[in-house]
Amino acid sequence: MWRDRPITTDVLICGAGAAGLTLAIELARRGISFRLIDKLDGPFRGSRGKGIQPRSQEIFEDLGIVDRLVAIGGFYPPLRTYHADGSHSDAAMVEHQVPTPTEPYHLALMVPQFLTEAVMRERLAELGHAPEFGCELIGLTQDRNGVTARLSSKSGKDILRTRYLVGADGGRSFVRQTLKIGFPGQTLGVRAVVADVALAGLGREAWHHFQEGSMTHQISICPLAGTELFQIQAPVPLEGDIDLSAEGLGRMVAERTGRDDIRIHSVAWASAYTMNARLADRYRVGRVFLTGDAAHVHPPTGGQGLNTGVQDAYNLGWKLAAVAGGAPSSLLDSYEEERRPVAAGMLGLATHLLDAAKRGDMRRGREVHQLDIGYPESPLALEKPERRGGVLAGDRAPDAPMRGAAGQPVRLFELFSGEHWTLLGYEAERSAVAPRAGLRVHTIGPRGEIVDDGGHFRDAYAVSPGDFVLVRPDGYVGAIVTSGGIDTLESYLDSVGLVC
Repeated sequence: MWRDRPITTDVLICGAGAAGLTLAIELARRGISFRLIDKLDGPFRGSRGKGIQPRSQEIFEDLGIVDRLVAIGGFYPPLRTYHADGSHSDAAMVEHQVPTPTEPYHLALMVPQFLTEAVMRERLAELGHAPEFGCELIGLTQDRNGVTARLSSKSGKDILRTRYLVGADGGRSFVRQTLKIGFPGQTLGVRAVVADVALAGLGREAWHHFQEGSMTHQISICPLAGTELFQIQAPVPLEGDIDLSAEGLGRMVAERTGRDDIRIHSVAWASAYTMNARLADRYRVGRVFLTGDAAHVHPPTGGQGLNTGVQDAYNLGWKLAAVAGGAPSSLLDSYEEERRPVAAGMLGLATHLLDAAKRGDMRRGREVHQLDIGYPESPLALEKPERRGGVLAGDRAPDAPMRGAAGQPVRLFELFSGEHWTLLGYEAERSAVAPRAGLRVHTIGPRGEIVDDGGHFRDAYAVSPGDFVLVRPDGYVGAIVTSGGIDTLESYLDSVGLVC
C-alpha cells in the first residue's frame, strides 16, 4: 500500500554515479536540500570509466578532491604493442604536454570508476549527506509547482514531493523513458568485453595490446592504477553468450595473445556490451532534467563519458541552486542550450576515435582533454564591446599565478573556488560595481589587492586597464566589459540573481 507521506525537498537526484554525485556535492555545499537515490543495492563495482581528463581535474580541484584522486590513481602507462614476430614496441598512450600557467592540468589521470565514486561519496559525507541505495523511482508526474515522485525501497513505497527532479540514471534511463524523450542515434556494430581481473604473467609498467588492427582478435590488458587489478578490453561477436568467468576470459586471453603464461585468478567485475552513440532530443521537460548517460551514450574511446557527465552536473548544479535561492527560473533554460551541443561534439569525437582504435591507433592528444569546451553562443555570454581576440565570454576561464598585495602567492583558481561568482577588475576601481551577495570582487594591478607581476593574467585574458571579467561559479567567463559597460554588467548580475 502507498503511504501518503509527502516529503518536501528542493531536488531529487535519481542515480548515484559520478554525475549524480557531482550534482549532490554541488547542492550540498550550497545548502540546497536534496535526496540522492539509486536503485542498485550498493555502489558500482567496476572500472568502466577510468580516465579523468584535465578539465574534470579542474572541477575536482574546486570540489576539494583532486589531490585525493591523484593519490589513489596514477597516470597512463605507455602502450606496449606486441608484433607477430614476437617483438614489441612502446609508445606514449597520451601525448605529453607540460602544465602551463593557464592550464595547470595537462595529462589524463587514471582512476577506476569505483575508486573515483568512492572519493566522491567521501566528500559528500563530509558535507553531511549520503546516497540512498536500494531506492528506486517507479513513477513521476509534474505540475507548475513541482514534481511528485513515487519511490520504492525495502522499507516500502513512498510519495515524494520535490521542486525539481534530475535523471542521472544511465543509458536506460527510467526518467527519460517516462518523459518520452527521444534518444536517436546509432548502434555502432561493435560489441566488447570489459573486465576487471586479477592476473599473473604481465607487468604493470605498460598497457599491453595484442593483435593490433583486428576487430576479431585484438585484446588490450591495462593495469588499473590504484589497485592490483588489470582491465581487459576486447571486441567480441555481436551475437551469442560470452563466458565472463575467470576460465572463459583466460581462454580468450590465451587465444588472442598466443601465450600460456598469463593466468587469470579471479574476476572482480565484467560486462559485455554493444556500443551505441545516442543523444537525447531534450535535456529538460518542465521541472525534470537529464544529465550524464541518461542524456547521451557513446563508445568509451577517448575517455569522454564520465567526464562529460560530471561536467553536465557541474553546469546544472549551480543553476538549480541559484533558482532555488531566488534567481529567475529562466536561468535553467541555459543548461540544455549549453550542454547538449557539447555532448553532440563528444559523440562525434568518440566515434572518430573508435574508428581509429579499430585500426590499432590508441593514442590520444589535446582533443580529449575538454579544455577547449566553451559556451560562446550561450545567453549567459556577454561582451561589451564585442571582443576580437583573447579570452571570450563563454570560454573556460584560464588559471594564472599571481601574488597578493601582502606578498603571498595566489592562483586565479583559488579565487574562483567555491559557490560564488568572481569579478576581476584589471587596474579598475573596486567601487565601480555595487557589492552583492554571492559575488566576490578582486582588483588586479599595482594598486589592487592582487598583483600580476608576471603578466599572466593580462596575457591570458587580453585585458586593458578598466576592464572587468566576470567568472561564473563553474569556471566559465560570463561577461567581459570595459569601464563604459558597467551599467550593462550591473543588469547582467541582476538577471542571474545577484541582487544588491
